[in-house]
Amino acid sequence: MNNYQKDSCSRFSVGRQRPKTLVGAVVVACLLSACSLAPKTAMEPMPVPLHWKNAAPAEGWVSTDEARAWSQGQWWLLFDDPVLQGLIARVDLNNQNLKVAAANVAQAQALLRQQQAEFMPQLGAQASQQRSGGDDRATSGAASINLNASWAPDLWGRIREAVNAQSASVQASEADLAGARLNAQASLAEAYLALRATDAEIALMDDIIAGYQRNARITQNRYDVGVVPRTDTFQAQSTLRNAQATRVALQRSRTAYEHAVALLVGEAPAGFAVAPAPWVHTVPRVPAELPSLLLLRRPDVASAERAVTAANAQIGVARSAYFPNLNLSASLGAGGVHLADLVSAPSLLWSIGLALAQNIFDGGAREARVEQTLAARDAAVARYRQAALTSMKEVEDQLSALATLAAQTEHVRAAADAAERIEQQQMNRYQAGLTSYTEVVQAQASALSARRSLLQLQLQRQQAAVGLIQALGGGWQVPWVVERPIAPLSPAAPR
Repeated sequence: MNNYQKDSCSRFSVGRQRPKTLVGAVVVACLLSACSLAPKTAMEPMPVPLHWKNAAPAEGWVSTDEARAWSQGQWWLLFDDPVLQGLIARVDLNNQNLKVAAANVAQAQALLRQQQAEFMPQLGAQASQQRSGGDDRATSGAASINLNASWAPDLWGRIREAVNAQSASVQASEADLAGARLNAQASLAEAYLALRATDAEIALMDDIIAGYQRNARITQNRYDVGVVPRTDTFQAQSTLRNAQATRVALQRSRTAYEHAVALLVGEAPAGFAVAPAPWVHTVPRVPAELPSLLLLRRPDVASAERAVTAANAQIGVARSAYFPNLNLSASLGAGGVHLADLVSAPSLLWSIGLALAQNIFDGGAREARVEQTLAARDAAVARYRQAALTSMKEVEDQLSALATLAAQTEHVRAAADAAERIEQQQMNRYQAGLTSYTEVVQAQASALSARRSLLQLQLQRQQAAVGLIQALGGGWQVPWVVERPIAPLSPAAPR
């Protein structure tokens, strides 16, 4: 123990403490509690493009209602499907993954309150009553009641930085909840749209099967009168059976999508059903806002940024271990033979004092702890930057997909129209005896493939729109942006 520590211990001892010295110590402790040992995190901007490479020229919103739906996070209204809107409304109520994320938020908030409680003094009370005696001793009793209080002022900002870290963790958990909600909503929308596309494909197959049945009857009639060979009837029956098998497979896919929707709305598949309905082919226009705004729209990016703030605050907590801790305490007690005697306070005792503690040698544990928190902060910075880069990549992917799918859809639609005309012409030529049924079968297969491809492309466009909405954060905004705006981080923050 050095001379300064010896002198401190002698001045702060309870027996020799003076009121003015104690008041002065409290004032000094309050001033020191404003200290912070956490480094200021660098907020140097990371390279963010000024515009999206694959974005079409911005045309704005079609209507103010769509803009309002986006800004309020109700992006599913853009698909103009009442059934989808009703299903997504049930996600918040029953989705179990969202309940887990909400519980994580509540847990983080409780931990924050627990950290904040360390700012306050601790108060306690104790009462006791004892009786003792023996063969050669008279029975005696003792009673006591004690009140005690203690307060450890936040020297060097240890508690303050712990609170800051947990506050950032609360915000991160809130962003995680928003991300879980967006994921559940997007998954529901994709499953629902796939279900409706399957309904449309089943309806298409019903029309195709009805046409194949007519063709099979025509072929059978022509065979019965000896116009065509037996192989034509076999080909017609084979084509019909394959179409019927395809429809059964589509029904199985629809059931699987229905089960996926049931899971996302938190219901058992046995008691859940989505009635067949026409497919709304709407592909909403989604605003490809500036790339810099993406950092305020993506819940996962916001969560990663809050993790950096929490890790940075933990550096201050670790550094505070290098400095002494101060504890102020006071107690008041009374003793007597019985608890009832304590009312008159026959023996009143009190004490007040403070204690200063400092760890002299720990074998480098504190230094290792600081290095650990520095490394943890650097890892959090890297994760944040990676999350930001990944978010920009996903937006570019979906923008590119929407652009190419729109062009591809037009080509396939034209091909499907041409294939239908060829199919009808081949059937007419067959009935006129100008061609074989093999050519009819080939034309039918081409027409069916083109029409199914068109439906799949329409589904892919809708799902790409959902993917773009999800990549852009679904209209969500950082709720704490007014208090603590997010800024990109440099790869090397000061140590």
